[in-house]
Amino acid sequence: MNEIQKRQGAYLPHWTKEGGTYFVTFRTADSLPVEAVNELKSEARLLKNKSDWVALTPDEVARAGRLNSEQYERLLDNAFGACVLRHAECAKLVADALLYYAESQYRLWAWCVMPNHVHAVVRPHADVSLSAIVHGWKSVSSRRIGKVLGSGGVLWQAEYYDHLIRDETEFQHFVRYTLKNPATAGLIDWEWVGAFDP
Repeated sequence: MNEIQKRQGAYLPHWTKEGGTYFVTFRTADSLPVEAVNELKSEARLLKNKSDWVALTPDEVARAGRLNSEQYERLLDNAFGACVLRHAECAKLVADALLYYAESQYRLWAWCVMPNHVHAVVRPHADVSLSAIVHGWKSVSSRRIGKVLGSGGVLWQAEYYDHLIRDETEFQHFVRYTLKNPATAGLIDWEWVGAFDP
């Protein structure tokens, strides 16, 4: 299978390709203000309505996706919510989950654990799905963080964002973005970031 396949998640579409490398972001359930999310969804609906009447140019589609992604990233970097991953013990549990099956189930090129979200550049092995990998990261870290904090409840947002990396330029961009995200967000000497040589 060398074709790109599309599957619809609860809210987001996911494109997969055998041997594909992905930029993945997942976030804590309280990481974005409800009002801001509703505003972004409203903008997306307006764009969809426009596309129902007029064919959007490829540049408009790309720009809309980029702006939407950039807006979410800026909101995440503002460290909204409880930011439980700001606590070293909790951030370490997420980092441990990311690294545990690196090499046996996937190739992890770069990662960072932010106060309220996580980025990874990852290539699943042929017999492992990206959704299974992300589910594993989230379920293991959620259970362990719940024990540390002495609380239950929902830690992670149900859906995650992934981008199928198309070429070397995109790969380098997402690796750099992942590694620089702590500094971009003003986190000095942030420990929870790493990369592996290609």
